[in-house]
Amino acid sequence: MAELVVRMGEIAATQNAGDVLVGLGLGSCIGLVMIDDRGPVAAMAHVVLPDSNGNAAAAGKFADTAIPQLIRELTSIGATRSRLSAVLVGGAQMFATGGKLDVGNRNEQAVREGLRALGIPVRAAVTGGSSGRTMRVYLESRSITCKEAGLAEVEIATWGGLMQMARAA
Repeated sequence: MAELVVRMGEIAATQNAGDVLVGLGLGSCIGLVMIDDRGPVAAMAHVVLPDSNGNAAAAGKFADTAIPQLIRELTSIGATRSRLSAVLVGGAQMFATGGKLDVGNRNEQAVREGLRALGIPVRAAVTGGSSGRTMRVYLESRSITCKEAGLAEVEIATWGGLMQMARAA
């Protein structure tokens, strides 16, 4: 089993059954996973900010550039565009200030709007709150888990005709 850690602003895509995509330290960031509902194909972006404002330096860093890049990555390794769905983890409010500084909420809204505009359904989401999270995508078992700081790891979604569930924190 190979763990592919997706750091802030990065994207990783895989079709290797033994791979595990990992998004660590998802506070206000969004761990955005897209999967092909019928195959062991998945990609993850660690979205840091909602809008690139034309900065194309790191596609995975921004919601508006990460979503189309994930689609390109997935279709290049065999995913079918019409079978894509998404899972979101993160988007916490890490500082008490809120308002415009609530980057977590802004990130989540930007990701959801981008997915909606492209017709990609959100299969599951564990977002909000004030705690950091880690998400893992296990390609072999087609399972996605989330571990909130101080709590146990829980399965939040599977694909390929198995369980489908959504929960918001």
